[in-house]
Amino acid sequence: MTAPPVSLLGLATAVPPHTLAQSDVAALARVIYRSALTRYPKLADVFVNAGIERRYSVCPLDWFAEPHDWRTRTQVYLDGAGALYVRAAQAALDRAGMTAPDVDVIVTVSSTGIATPSLDARVGAELGLRASAARVPVFGLGCAGGVSGLSIGARMARAEPGEVVLVVVVELCTLAFRGDRGAKADVISSALFGDGAAAAVLRAEREGAGLRVGAAAEHTWPGTLDIMGWTVDPVGFGVVLSRSLPRFVERRLAAPARRFLDAARLTAPQFVFHPGGAKVLDAVEAALALQKGTLRDEREVLRDHGNMSAPSVLFVLERVMRRGLHGQAMLAALGPGFTASFLALEAGQGPVHG
Repeated sequence: MTAPPVSLLGLATAVPPHTLAQSDVAALARVIYRSALTRYPKLADVFVNAGIERRYSVCPLDWFAEPHDWRTRTQVYLDGAGALYVRAAQAALDRAGMTAPDVDVIVTVSSTGIATPSLDARVGAELGLRASAARVPVFGLGCAGGVSGLSIGARMARAEPGEVVLVVVVELCTLAFRGDRGAKADVISSALFGDGAAAAVLRAEREGAGLRVGAAAEHTWPGTLDIMGWTVDPVGFGVVLSRSLPRFVERRLAAPARRFLDAARLTAPQFVFHPGGAKVLDAVEAALALQKGTLRDEREVLRDHGNMSAPSVLFVLERVMRRGLHGQAMLAALGPGFTASFLALEAGQGPVHG
């Protein structure tokens, strides 16, 4: 018996309370990273060329001017991520016309902090989740987590038709800002990353309407562990971000993307990409032979929110859905591994709540 299609019933996003204007971050970076910017003065251009005007953070800007250890950063993560989790999840459930007790499975994606018990357990009572709901916490996917998390949720929904699957993706990238390191990657990350969360409600149903979630695939390139990721020390996470990333994307993305398009039978789909940075979006357009500027929604999310890691692509999808998504789409993101994650979407009849 063929499994029923998976419908995306509701999608919502959330940002924390503190706005970081790019000009203010650049001014603070000139103080914190004085040594690095003296050695590499052109590095300061990243704040101008990143295509970002503002970002959001769980902490005010002056918090980053002081040193913080692992314990402090972890407590901020637990509090800040938990609050964003509840807001995004509740909004997605509201848009789907459901309540927390309706949820059978919760998939939680986050790579910017460590929580055991996991975030879903910490906020379950506040959100109103059933004690019998299955919890699936996922760590380590980085920027690919939005696409991979939605894919995992869809597979679980497909395996148990009729069950409601809630996918929550939350990242606090700003907690990795490190004034004690001062490497090039630290300066660049302080110019790019912000905090945010997104949530989606999925269910496999025969009479499904709206946005359908289809085939999924991943491709991990061997020998690429040094392109993106974390190091860990007593202070916290340290960003690993290779300057070769845009060039790698331009040269290597096309082949696995085309294989996925063929396998998923996507013809002339709309592309919805994770906005990792201005240069990365240029590289994606070049790799897929898209006209420069095609990824307009991605650049708008980058401008208004920075790179929030895993939730970013769902912010783009929400924007695309609000404008009206028609026909087929390919959701895609790149993350540590180094891995490309792909997901097929198709707009059907009926409302899509995003």
